[in-house]
Amino acid sequence: MFTPVKVLTVAGSDCSGGAGIQADLKTFQERDVYGMSVVTVLVAMRPEDWHHQVTPIDPEIIKQQFRTILPGIGAAAAKTGMLPNVEIIRTVGELFAEARMPHLVIDPVMVCKGTSEPLFPENTQAMLKYLLPIAEVVTPNSFEAAQLAGMDEIKSKNDAEEAAKRIYQSGCKNVVIKMARVLSDKTADLLFDGKDCHWLDDERIDTKWTHGAGCSFSACIAAELGKGASVKEAWKCAHDFVRAALKGSFPLNKHVGPLYHKAMAKNV
Repeated sequence: MFTPVKVLTVAGSDCSGGAGIQADLKTFQERDVYGMSVVTVLVAMRPEDWHHQVTPIDPEIIKQQFRTILPGIGAAAAKTGMLPNVEIIRTVGELFAEARMPHLVIDPVMVCKGTSEPLFPENTQAMLKYLLPIAEVVTPNSFEAAQLAGMDEIKSKNDAEEAAKRIYQSGCKNVVIKMARVLSDKTADLLFDGKDCHWLDDERIDTKWTHGAGCSFSACIAAELGKGASVKEAWKCAHDFVRAALKGSFPLNKHVGPLYHKAMAKNV
């Protein structure tokens, strides 16, 4: 009897469908794994200006959801997304440490797309304490990487490599930094495995509709790790998967546009 690979996302719900758990589950489906979820926060947007309204879930409810999956079902891999406050970060970190998840990807979400300030700046230290030491891969964008590394800004590949080395000291096994809009003429993704820095460079795709790119990227890495890929293989797959999905991106309304997960992205 066929039994699919099961992968868990612990993240926020984006009711517009473009990011968060919704993006993660779409990615899992495209990568041919069975997706499960633990909701940590509900996010709604005001139609007139797309202002984000963030409602954290009671940590006790998070624990009940988590234990439905672990130990109730089991998972080959997992990822995190938006964890909106220190208490929830600590709760999720302790739950994963107890569960001894074989492959854990931490996407250290600090801002909602369309905003420029961290959701909760004090979360950075909590992530460094409770999440990164148990992570197989952490996947910050350039802003998040600077926060985690204690740097003002990442402006170059050299800056990214320095940030990755600093973040690695927190205990995670691999650091991936997404450089979507830092370089003037291209996009780039960095993987630092504790010894070497590896880069994937590409021409920038001409679209401003990128909602859910980071979620999809980390979800793809988790799915591939769950299926048995190496970190480097999973990283390359995620890079190609998100690029394929960006080519199908579209405006959802006047405020935001998501990646489009479709069959073409499944074959990368």
